[in-house]
Amino acid sequence: MIIGTTILVLAAVVSGTVQSQVCVDGSEEICRSDNNNNGDTTTTNTEQQDQNEDSLIKVRLGLEWFANPDHLPLIVAQRHGIFKDFGLDVELVEPADHWEAEDEILQGRLDVAITEPLHLAQDAAKGKPVLGFSRWFHSDGGVLYDAASSITRPADMCGATISYPGSPGPGGPAIVDTMVKADGKLDCDLESYGKYNGGFYHTDSLQSGKADVAALIFWNFEIPEAQAKGMDKAAFFSLRDWGVPDFCQLVLMTTPARFEEMKPTFRKLVLAIRKATGVITQQGELAREYYYQYVDKASADETSQAIMEATVTATLSAFANDNSMSREYYERLTDWLIETNQVDSDAATKVPVSTYWTNEIAW
Repeated sequence: MIIGTTILVLAAVVSGTVQSQVCVDGSEEICRSDNNNNGDTTTTNTEQQDQNEDSLIKVRLGLEWFANPDHLPLIVAQRHGIFKDFGLDVELVEPADHWEAEDEILQGRLDVAITEPLHLAQDAAKGKPVLGFSRWFHSDGGVLYDAASSITRPADMCGATISYPGSPGPGGPAIVDTMVKADGKLDCDLESYGKYNGGFYHTDSLQSGKADVAALIFWNFEIPEAQAKGMDKAAFFSLRDWGVPDFCQLVLMTTPARFEEMKPTFRKLVLAIRKATGVITQQGELAREYYYQYVDKASADETSQAIMEATVTATLSAFANDNSMSREYYERLTDWLIETNQVDSDAATKVPVSTYWTNEIAW
């Protein structure tokens, strides 16, 4: 479905004067100057577009998951022509499976990727060459549970089976146990938690009975999804309410070397995403339609369409105007990772935040 007609205004120099030309983007008509006496100045849309495409800087941006409303600024910037306005040709690359983004960048298959602050700090503590430079998404989120079950407060999760993508690693129990202790239950054995790897299919993990709770969820996606799939009392315990650092955020990251190579281009990328955020804020319905086109909503089944509609509505206000992050934030996050034995203490304390986060182009 075509949402609007893009008007491409060209200028042709005819006999020393500038003549305006108007072409409808995507048509097969020839763009002609208002002065028709000079026929050799005619230019087709395709030729002009080819010239424009040749001047764009190619950027390969890796998503952290399949395309979803969290990526709305990227989709809007692409569909609304904002990337092109900044001289960028941005390719959004979805992972076929889990990938190590820094490896993809080192191998030359990506230039930049999306990650969460949690993973950025974990990778930095492991000595990986990572550098985050723009926070553009911030939601609420935490641990998904069904309020119709016996779980009504964080302390009730002691000994629960947790579904989380990194299972059987320490991440899921670290989040849940921090919440349990913050709720006053200090005698819960860390080994009492069950572990289930349901991937990112958090709702399915609970509805199948394979897990009692699921982490980590973003409320703007998993709560509407769970409700659309019949979990009428889907609820979550928020990280920021129960002692866990708030890492329900998305940032852009690359390697330090690639950042230095492409710094001017990445600055344009930051500005383009910021401008797209303005479009989302001011023209929410247009942004919604861009997303529906991108994911081909019309061909989806009824449940999937309901999920798309609900998640877009919940996500429209989740995009940051301030793209910077503080040193103190990452220091607190690292302290928690050390406290919960998710990273090596000696190694992590030797990694300054300045080596893996910069606000240099986030202003």
